[in-house]
Amino acid sequence: MSVKPTVFVLNGPNLNLLGTREPAVYGSHTLADVEQLCRNACERHGFALRFHQSNHEGALVDWVHEAGRLQQAGALAGVVLNAGAYT
Repeated sequence: MSVKPTVFVLNGPNLNLLGTREPAVYGSHTLADVEQLCRNACERHGFALRFHQSNHEGALVDWVHEAGRLQQAGALAGVVLNAGAYT
C-alpha cells in the first residue's frame, strides 16, 4: 500500500475566529468549513491533509519543520500558508 503525499494547510493568527468575528466583513464560514473544503479537495486528488491553526508563531514554525521532514522523505505534496494576522 502506498502512502498518499501530504498537503499541509497552516492557518495563522485570528483565523480561528472565522465565522464569528465580523461576519459582515469576513463572511460566515468557519475554519471548520474551510478545513472540510480542503479535506474534500485532497480526497478528490489523492492527497492526505494536515490542517492546523495557531495564534503562536512557534507552532507554525514547528509545523513547517515537520513538513520539511516529510519533504525530505518524499512524502510532501506542498504547504499552504494562510498567514492570517501576520499579513
